[in-house]
Amino acid sequence: MTTFFIADIHLCDQEPAITAGFLRFLREDAPKADALYILGDLFEAWIGDDDPQPLHTEISSALNALHQQGVPCFFIHGNRDFLLGRRFARDSLMTLLPEKKVLELYGRRVLILHGDTLCTDDMSYQKFRKKVHNPLIQRIFLALPLKWRLKIAAKMRADSKASNSHKDLRIMDVNQHAVTQEMQMHGVEWMIHGHTHRPAIHDVPLGDKLGHRAVLGAWHEEGSMVKVTADGVELVTFPF
Repeated sequence: MTTFFIADIHLCDQEPAITAGFLRFLREDAPKADALYILGDLFEAWIGDDDPQPLHTEISSALNALHQQGVPCFFIHGNRDFLLGRRFARDSLMTLLPEKKVLELYGRRVLILHGDTLCTDDMSYQKFRKKVHNPLIQRIFLALPLKWRLKIAAKMRADSKASNSHKDLRIMDVNQHAVTQEMQMHGVEWMIHGHTHRPAIHDVPLGDKLGHRAVLGAWHEEGSMVKVTADGVELVTFPF
């Protein structure tokens, strides 16, 4: 029995090697799992399910095929693709999850999330996140013509890149108190997340016991996943 977790693939037309590697993963590796969980930022950007990019159709078909092989796929939104909606999920046969979810896996309680909500020291980002997650703002944005949304998204990515270049790297990592608070609040001994692009498995003191936090890597030059079995939790990297 095996469950796979991935995040931060950042698929886009400008990175065909990553797309090819992800499609190979879905064909050859993912079918070995009992379930696949994608913890956000599957795509570099998402401006609506009505965006007719061929890449979106290609990925949707591959996820659909994985489901047809008996491997369910679950998705938690990331900060890049938080607008990914029910239409894409339906076409992909993928189940959308809330931003935080507790799983019972082989005798372990595991909290899964994208990870951006843990970066509480980055106050400017948290303020921005609160704004763009407002349902009214999302409805207004999705009602705009596609070409307007493309321009707005491009500007937002450029602004984000410029802003991050001036930030202390420490504030863009998780806040340890936020991690501990979430794990204790949900009564879990394991947390799995992405977002920070800093793959590692960390020990987390939880009062009189020790918890663990597994951080997924981004798919920049190689694939990254967390593999959970009855025997343990393993952070795995592999070539595209």
